[in-house]
Order: sequence, then structure tokens, then C-alpha cells
Amino acid sequence: MTSETQTSHETPLVEMRGIVKTFGHVEALRGVDFKVDYHEIVGLLGDNGAGKSTLIKTLTGVHTPTRGQIYFEGKPVAINSPHEARELGIETVYQDLALVPLLSIARNFWLGQELTHRYGPIRVLDKQAMSARTREALADIGINIRSADEPVLSLSGGERQSIAIGRAVYFGKKLLILDEPTSALSVKQTQEVLNYTRKAKERGLSVIFITHNIAHVHEVADRFTVIRGGRKVGDFYKEEVSEMEVAHMVMSGTVPERLRIEHPESQTA
Repeated sequence: MTSETQTSHETPLVEMRGIVKTFGHVEALRGVDFKVDYHEIVGLLGDNGAGKSTLIKTLTGVHTPTRGQIYFEGKPVAINSPHEARELGIETVYQDLALVPLLSIARNFWLGQELTHRYGPIRVLDKQAMSARTREALADIGINIRSADEPVLSLSGGERQSIAIGRAVYFGKKLLILDEPTSALSVKQTQEVLNYTRKAKERGLSVIFITHNIAHVHEVADRFTVIRGGRKVGDFYKEEVSEMEVAHMVMSGTVPERLRIEHPESQTA
């Protein structure tokens, strides 16, 4: 299987092999294989309870896999916490965005990595430098803000998503995970977030785009991974599958006959 979106890298950026995750007697993931290539946007799709969140939380160190192995840049890794995931270069933008509403855009942008300067024995925040570099960094990927000093509380949902995405791009992350990034956004705000997602890829990031809205992810994804009932239904490049076929697989777990012939590894729930 080939695609013009694939890069010259032979090894995926991320590969999860045979991931099993159990909670007591409940098997949330049943031997899932999942990968993300370099400079690729992957739409991770599935209905409620399909296992999407469990898979991503396993990748980002929230959960430890019961069985299976994760590889990052071709090397086996054990990711035991979200901090370790960030150290590898994995940044997750959750629905709640992990932004502090009462702090400024600049303070949120630099949260945990603040710029300081020294006055004698005391280090103080360099607010001017943080504001200037925040404006520059966001403008560099097409995000224009009124002022880096205004509180995040004053921003729209789409603008808040853009700040979180811009922060991940600026700090040199390798993999950006977007969890339902267009949920509850207006049409205009949704298009802005989709544009910023494309720009993240253009800047060299890989992206996992998790959503219930197939129309949104179909605009930006290079490939779709569909899971249902804790199992992977299949992987399909955008040029080989229609939006309606993707929706049908998400709802039914059934792979269309023509795709089963082309993808014998695909499963039917």
C-alpha cells in the first residue's frame, strides 16, 4: 500500500504493537496495532466506548499497557507518565485545553517554561520577552492575536485551540494529539482549527486527530484508523476510501467488501 503522503522514513514515528489494556475483567483494548508516520495526520475514529481514549492514554503514559509494546522513532519505550510522553515530544491538546483562563495568553503559552531574568540574586518573570515571543511564534503559523497580555478567558473556543496548537508547534514537539478539537466550535472557528492543524504538519509535526465528526477530520487527515469494541477495524488512506465508507465502518465495524479485498488484514466486528 502506497501513498504520496508517506515520507522517505521507513520507520514510523510512533508504532503501538498488540496493545492490550484490561481494567479488572474488562478488556478495553484487544491487541490493537496503531502507527503514525512522520509528517502525517491520522484520524483516529470510533464510536463512544470504542477504545480511542484508552489507546491515547496508553500512548501518553496515563495508562500502562497490560500487554504490547510501544515504539517511538523505532526504539522500544516505556511511557509511564504524561511528563515522560512530553519529554519524548508528544503533546496532547485535550478538550479542556489545560489552559488557565485567568492568566494571559503569554503566561499560558510559557506555562511551566517561563522566561526569566535576574535582578541580583532574584529571578523574575520576563513578561515583555514572553509576550513578544508569543506573538511572533503564533504569527509564524498564521495565528494573529490582538495582544499576548489579554486573559485567555476573553478568547473564543477556536482561539483557545489555536493557542494550544501553537504552543505545541513552538516548543518543538514531534507528535501532536488533538482530542475532539472541533467539539462545540462554530463553522468559522472549526475551519481555523483545521487550518492550524495543516500548518502543524507543514512545520514538521505528526498529528493524531481524534473526533466524532468525520467530515472535519476527512478534510485534513492523510489516513484513518477505525477502532470498534477495543479492536482495530482497519487503516485506510484518504484517497482510497470515501467519507461515507468511513462513517459506515465507525457505526457498524463492517469493512466494505472492496476494501476487504484490498486490505485482508482488516477486521469486521
